[in-house]
Amino acid sequence: MSITYGIYLYDNVVNLDYIGAHEVFGASLYYLGEGQLFTVAEEKRMITSATGLQVMPDYSFEDAPDIDVLLVPGAMELEAAVGSSAALEWISKVSAQARFTTAVCTGALILQKAGILQGRKATTHWQLIPELEKDTSVTVLPEMRYVRDGNIVTAQGVSAGIDMALWLLGELHSPDHSRTVRRGLQYDPAPPYTAEV
Repeated sequence: MSITYGIYLYDNVVNLDYIGAHEVFGASLYYLGEGQLFTVAEEKRMITSATGLQVMPDYSFEDAPDIDVLLVPGAMELEAAVGSSAALEWISKVSAQARFTTAVCTGALILQKAGILQGRKATTHWQLIPELEKDTSVTVLPEMRYVRDGNIVTAQGVSAGIDMALWLLGELHSPDHSRTVRRGLQYDPAPPYTAEV
């Protein structure tokens, strides 16, 4: 099944919030030999991330192809994430037509601001849980690495976004395909210093 993945970029975006999922989706396309993966920004100009990495988006809102899976990453600063009314309108429009709308970290607050999380379950980075809980229409699940409610999927941050992307491949294709991608990326987290020895 040919899937199009669109990743929203904007100034001050957190690189790993989207790069992890980008690698997962890209590996999936490689193994399947079909599909499309691209980035989209409000304007087609250089985007500067929270740590200074610069990326040129593939498309602007005006010329982006149809999107089956939309990924909305987070930012270090909340205003950077939710400050554009044009972006909120575009995300809302794309989400209404997409098979899945996903968010990593502060990206959940972008979905919330766009009205997409109303009446749904969601999660976000632990530092932003109180901010998301201010919206009483959202059922916040702070302990879950990622939360699926219908076709909306939110993840806590960075590595949870990779987990979410791998889970999504299992939904779109098969668990075996997701396992193949995970093995290909050698994604087998074993963080150091998680316990004293």
